[in-house]
Amino acid sequence: MLLRPPFRLSLLFVSALCSAAHAQHRGEADAPAYVGLPSTGKIDANRVVSERHGVQPQEGAQQEQKPAEPKRKAAAAEKPPAPAAAAKAGEFAIPAGGITGVVIESTGRAAQSDVPLTFGQVFAPGDLPRGATLAGKLADGTLLPLQLDVKASHPDGSVRHAVISAILPRLGAGNDVGMALVKTAAKAGNAGAPDTGAAPDTVVTLVVDGERYTASSAALLKAQKAQAWLQGPVVTELQVAAPLRNAKGAEHPHLAARFAIRWYGAAKQARIDVTVENDWAYEPDPRNITYDATITAGGKQVYARQGLPHYHHARWRTLAWTGEAPELHLRHDTGYLIASRALPNYDRSVVVRDDTLAKLAAEWNGPKTEPMGVGLAVRAMPTTGGRNDLGILPGWAASYLLSMDTRAKMVTLGTADLAGSWPIHYRDKRTGLPVSLIDYPYMTLLGKASDTRNPKTGKFEAFPVCAKEACKTPYRADSSHQPNFAYLPYLVTGDYYYLEELQFWTMYNSFSSNPGYRKNVQGLFSPGQVRGQAWSLRTLGEAAYITPDGHPLKRHLNDLLDSNLAWYNTTYSANPSANKLGVIDHGYAVVYRSKTAVAPWQDDFFTAAVGHVAELGFKNAEPLLKWKVRFPVGRMVGEGACWMAGANYTYTIRPARGAPLFDTIGAAYAATVGPERAALPCGSDQLAAALENKPGDMGGYSASATGFPSNMQPALAYAADVSGEAGRKAWAVFMARSVKPDYGKAPQFAIVPRQAPAR
Repeated sequence: MLLRPPFRLSLLFVSALCSAAHAQHRGEADAPAYVGLPSTGKIDANRVVSERHGVQPQEGAQQEQKPAEPKRKAAAAEKPPAPAAAAKAGEFAIPAGGITGVVIESTGRAAQSDVPLTFGQVFAPGDLPRGATLAGKLADGTLLPLQLDVKASHPDGSVRHAVISAILPRLGAGNDVGMALVKTAAKAGNAGAPDTGAAPDTVVTLVVDGERYTASSAALLKAQKAQAWLQGPVVTELQVAAPLRNAKGAEHPHLAARFAIRWYGAAKQARIDVTVENDWAYEPDPRNITYDATITAGGKQVYARQGLPHYHHARWRTLAWTGEAPELHLRHDTGYLIASRALPNYDRSVVVRDDTLAKLAAEWNGPKTEPMGVGLAVRAMPTTGGRNDLGILPGWAASYLLSMDTRAKMVTLGTADLAGSWPIHYRDKRTGLPVSLIDYPYMTLLGKASDTRNPKTGKFEAFPVCAKEACKTPYRADSSHQPNFAYLPYLVTGDYYYLEELQFWTMYNSFSSNPGYRKNVQGLFSPGQVRGQAWSLRTLGEAAYITPDGHPLKRHLNDLLDSNLAWYNTTYSANPSANKLGVIDHGYAVVYRSKTAVAPWQDDFFTAAVGHVAELGFKNAEPLLKWKVRFPVGRMVGEGACWMAGANYTYTIRPARGAPLFDTIGAAYAATVGPERAALPCGSDQLAAALENKPGDMGGYSASATGFPSNMQPALAYAADVSGEAGRKAWAVFMARSVKPDYGKAPQFAIVPRQAPAR
C-alpha cells in the first residue's frame, strides 16, 4: 500500500491536505479565490424558536428572513478592495428537496473515483426525526447512500448533530457536486461488527534520552476493546490509546499515543489519525520532554522530527491516508448552519475580502504551524488590545463560516489542531477522559494545596507540582482572553480530536479557579473577570450542546451549565435587589475609576455569550439574557443617556467606591461623561466635539472591526431579538452611526438580529 506522507512544510497542514473535508486550494495553489457559498434547505424560523423556547416571535418584529445576496461592505474612508473572483452562475446549485446540503468541490487535476467523504452536520430541531435515514441527492436525481452516525439529539429526540459518510462514485477534475441531504424511507444498512479492514499498522516511535518507546495501532486493536466512533456500511472508525512502552514493556510515565483508524471498505482506503500526548493529570513529576519522533504506517514513514520539545500537559496530532488522499474541499450551507441556531446570526451580507483570505494563507507557515506551535492564536493569551482571535468565534473561523473558503478553513482547522499545544490538557488516566469536577471537585491550578482536600475522601486533589525549570513553555493560557478553538471544527468535521479539545478547554476553565470560590463541584465562573466569565460560559454552553448523548461527560457538562446559570439568575435576573442597570457588578467587575466604573465592552462580551447559550436552547439562559440586555440598550437609548458614549472604555455605575449603584442609566451616563457634556444634545456636533469624536461617531475605535462599538454589536443584536421596541430602537440607532468598520477584514463581531426590526 502506498501511504501519502503529510505535507512537508507543516505537519498539521495535512489536516487541510489529506482529509476528505480538508483540501488544497482550488486551481493553482498560489492563486486561490473566493468562489461563493452554497444555499440549500429553508428553515422555518418560527418552528425553531418554538421548539427551543416554547414561544412565538415577538409582536412588532418581522419574521426571520433569508438575507439578500452578499454585498461587499467597505469603510467610507477606504478605497473598496478589488472584488474576489465571483462564483459562476449555478456553480453551487444544490438539488431541491433536501433538509440542507453541501457542495463537494474537486481540487485535483485528474478525475477521482470511489472518493471517501466524511463530514459533520448540525440539524435544526425536528428536521431529522429520531430513526430517520438520509440519502444524498445529486443533480441528476441519483440517491447516494449515506451513513449516518448520530451523535447528539435535541430534547424532542430529533437529530442535533451527526457525522455523515459516503463514497462518491466519481468526481471530475475541477468539477463541483451539489448534494442535498434528503430524508428517505430506506432502512439503514447493517453496520455489522466493527472492522478496520486492511488498514495498515501505524506505529509511533519516540526516542527519549536514548531509550526507544513505541505504540502500535494493530497491537492495541488486538489487546483492547476499541471505541467505535463511526460504524456502518460506508466507514468504520475505531479508536485505541495507551502509554508508549520501551523494549522491556515498561510504560513511559508521561507519554501516550492515541489512534483513530478510519476504514472505507468500498474505497479500500484508510485515514490514519495519530495524537501523541503528555497530559496525565495526576502523574508525579510532570515536565516537558524532548524526543525524536517517527510515525510509520504499513512500514512507510509518514512523519519524522528530531528534537521535538513536547510541553507538559499538551498534545499534538497528525493525519495521513493510505493510497491517494481525496482531493476535495467541502462547503457547508452557511445559511442553514446559522438558522439552526447552533451558531450566532452572523451577517451574511458581509463578504470576506479576498486580501483577508490571502493574508490568512500567507501567515500559515513556519514553526507556529508545526507540532507545539499555536497557529494564528496569540501566544500569550493575557495580551490586551483588539485581537483577531477573540469573539464568539475567532476572526478566522467567522471568515470561514461566511466564505466557506478553503484558506480560512485551513487556518480554522489547523489552529484547532494546534490548540493541543497549550499546557491546559489534564487527562484522567483512570477514565481516559478529560478530568472532571465530578471525580475531583477540589482540583485546581490556583490556591494552596490545603484548599484541595476533599472532605468525603480525605484526599488532596491538587495536581502534582510542575517544577518551573522543567515546565517552561512559551504559551500562557487564561480564560479572559481565550479563543474559541474547536467548536466549529468539530461541528463541520465530526472529528473526535476536536470534541476533546472543546472538552479540555471547558474543564480547564472550570478548575483554573480556587475550589472554594467556585463552590467546588459547581464549577462557578463568577470569581473571574467578566470577560473570562463570558468566554468560559460560551465554551461550556457549546460543549454541553454538542457533546454526544452517550458520552460520559455529557451530564456533567449540563450540570456545570445549570449551576452557573442558576447562580447568575439568583444573583441578578431573579433577585429583586439586583441593580436596575442590567450590569454585572460582582467580583472584579467594578474596578475602574477608583472602583466606580465597569468596562462595558467586557459586559457586552458576557451579554453576547448569554445570548449564544440561550439560542443553543438552554432555557435557563433566557431570563438572564432579558435582564442583561438592559445595559447595552440603556447605553444606546435609555432616558438621559446618549449612544455617543455607549461604547466607552469605561462606564461609571456608582458615585463613589462602595456606594450603591445608580438607579438610572441617565445618572450613570452623566457620571461617565461629566455634567457639562451630559447637558449637550445627544447626536449633536457639540457633543461629538466635547467627546473628541467626529460627528456621528461613537468613538472607541469605531472604524475597527475589533473596536468597542464592534464589541457591543453582538449584545445589541441579541437585545433587538428579546427586549421588544427598546431593543429594536437601540439597534436602529446603532446602525445609523456614521463611522462603521469593514467586517470584510475581520467578521467575528458581525452578528445581527434574527428578526428584522419593524419599519
